[in-house]
Amino acid sequence: MFTWWLTASAMLILAGCASSPETDHSSRYTLSQDRAPAGDFDVSGLEDAQPRYEAPRAAGNKSPYTVWGKSYRVLGSNEGYVATGTASWYGEKFHGHKTSNGETFDMYEMSAAHKSLRIPGYARVTNLDNGRSVIVRVNDRGPFHGDRLIDLSYAAAKKLGYQARGTARVEVAAITVRPDGSMTLAGEPFVPGDRGTLVASGVAADTDVGSGARGLFVQLGSFSSRDPAEALLNRARSVLENPMRVRAIDTQSGRFHRVQVGPFRDEATARRTQSLLEARGFSQSVLLTDSH
Repeated sequence: MFTWWLTASAMLILAGCASSPETDHSSRYTLSQDRAPAGDFDVSGLEDAQPRYEAPRAAGNKSPYTVWGKSYRVLGSNEGYVATGTASWYGEKFHGHKTSNGETFDMYEMSAAHKSLRIPGYARVTNLDNGRSVIVRVNDRGPFHGDRLIDLSYAAAKKLGYQARGTARVEVAAITVRPDGSMTLAGEPFVPGDRGTLVASGVAADTDVGSGARGLFVQLGSFSSRDPAEALLNRARSVLENPMRVRAIDTQSGRFHRVQVGPFRDEATARRTQSLLEARGFSQSVLLTDSH
């Protein structure tokens, strides 16, 4: 990903990183084509980006802007944004160069480029083919190739398991952080890594756990469409025999499909199951109180 500044009065021209055209007329890059770093970069211990409040900035948020004759607009706010589409990635060619807001691109960090989200910002990106999710910091513009929705850093793409294939079907849900530190994910209250108890709201539907009293659940993910929820449910069923379900919740931001394990009769049992799931790769679970 990169930014060309022609003159103080010229329009900002942006080009897409891993999705850049085969002929790159910029002389600032040593490589003509993007590629993965040499060797086997281990992402097993790489943590997600940690969302935090960042004051609005002008850098990188010019709107509208034009790339290759096409005009794009930057959102006034990322609040409530969720979309599905194709993700690509960018790596060594752009490593060490400036992003659209003037920061330095590091292919080993959890970052991303998006055409319309305000930057810097944060988003949860879910691979719809395998149910894996990561949180990235969005600090760049693009991709501008075809109908691609988002470009992830090489590291983020590898954590999602599509770096070898090049692209993946994903869901992108914006994380909005307010000055007081509170967060929303696509308009829903959200606390990354929180293992505290949450109280769910909304109308339930499409459950596959029988009716009963209120109980405790370990929630593994929440999606705007059912397919990735079912994929995550199948992953969980491959490692655990506990009852589990996909629960559809209608909220002001639309319908969300929540993957939940349970119910549990007591908190101690629920937390033991949560720890077991986290040890097996389900690192974004939360414990919540829910009604069937």
